[in-house]
Amino acid sequence: MISQVRGGTRWKRFALVMVPSVAATAAVGVGLAQGALAASFSVSGQDFKVSADQLVGDDMIQYGGVASGHDLKGNETHNPVVISGFSKAEITNMCQSLVTPVPGLGNITLQLRTGHKGTPAVAKNIYLDVADLDADAYMEDLDIGVAVGDPSHATKPQAGTVSSPYAFSQRAKKVVLKNVQQRAWATTAGTFSLPNLNLRLLAGDKPCY
Repeated sequence: MISQVRGGTRWKRFALVMVPSVAATAAVGVGLAQGALAASFSVSGQDFKVSADQLVGDDMIQYGGVASGHDLKGNETHNPVVISGFSKAEITNMCQSLVTPVPGLGNITLQLRTGHKGTPAVAKNIYLDVADLDADAYMEDLDIGVAVGDPSHATKPQAGTVSSPYAFSQRAKKVVLKNVQQRAWATTAGTFSLPNLNLRLLAGDKPCY
C-alpha cells in the first residue's frame, strides 16, 4: 500500500489509529517503551503512502509494534507502528505511491491504482504496519484491552511481531474506514486481488495525497 523516508514520527496521527480510546494509545506507548513488542522482518529504507475512498475490514486485530530496518544510507532504524490485521478487507479506489530519488533523474514516483472502476480490491489475511493514518472510522463489536495472544481473536497476530502474548490489543468484528490517507512501512496478505490494476512511473513528486 506505496514516500520517501522522513525523520521522526507524527505521534498525534499515530494515536489516531487506535480510535476511539485514549487509554488504548497510552497502553501501546507503554508496550513500545518497555520493549514488549517486536518486528516481524527487516523493512526497506522507505515508507509509502496509501489513499482509498473506503476500506471495509472483517475481524480486525490491532496492536503496537516496531518496524526495524535500515535507511537508504544503511543506518539502522526502528519505527513505531500500529499493526492492523483483518481476515478480509475490501478497498475502494486504492492508490499506493512511493517517491524514490534516482541519480541524474531526480525524484521518480511509482504510483499504483486499483479498485477504481466499480470493483474493489480484495485482500485476505492482510496485515498493515501503519506509521500514521487519517480516516473517518466506524467499528462494530469493539473490544479494547484484549491480550494480543488471547486465543479468542478471530484474526491472529502476525507471526513474529509480538514477544509477549499479554501485550495490549484491541479488536472489532467489522471496521469501515472512509477517506483514508495512510503512511505505512509494510503490508502483507495471504491473497490480494487487484482489479483494473494501473501501475505508472511518474517524473517528480506525485504521491497519492
